[in-house]
Amino acid sequence: MITIIIIVITAVISLLAFNDPRFFGRLLFSPFMINNHRQGYRFITHGFVHADWVHLAVNMFVLFSFGKAVEHYYSVIFGLKAYYFFILLYAGGILFSSVPSFAKHKDNQFYQAVGASGAVAAVVFAAILINPLSPIRFIFIPVDIPAFIFGALYLGYSAYMAKKGNDNIGHDAHFWGALFGLVFTILLKPGLIGSFIRQIAAFAGA
Repeated sequence: MITIIIIVITAVISLLAFNDPRFFGRLLFSPFMINNHRQGYRFITHGFVHADWVHLAVNMFVLFSFGKAVEHYYSVIFGLKAYYFFILLYAGGILFSSVPSFAKHKDNQFYQAVGASGAVAAVVFAAILINPLSPIRFIFIPVDIPAFIFGALYLGYSAYMAKKGNDNIGHDAHFWGALFGLVFTILLKPGLIGSFIRQIAAFAGA
């Protein structure tokens, strides 16, 4: 239910921003404005606006696909606290994934970013931690692969592209959002590390 609510809120805000450049400009992530005009709210609001329909659709599709699973896992593990923890996971993914970009671009008045990619990555990697053997079909690979292999490829690719920095995609936000999802969920339930290792070991020994 929380996943659906987040998707609806994000879609409504993004659609409003598509038709109102001033509204879009007030919400986007601008390290320069945060640093020089104390607009810290942008650390969160940029996660609810998107560059275009495709950007919005992709993020919300991935969130829908993995968010339901994480909500279920969290409810089994944490009971009544599950919704609260899920909201913290999502909001923390937006915030934490933006910190490295803020440090890097706080004096650059031309750097801007939008999108929920960091938060979505946090949700995806929480799911991978809990169920590392779940099948995932990567865009460029026409067969299902275990989630933990996809996760390793994703982190490696994001780190490489963030360092290369020759496109307009926030790969650093993807990387740090994914890392936050792993660390946050581990802090909530340290025993998941052992479960993760046992599942992979069983897979390797199969």
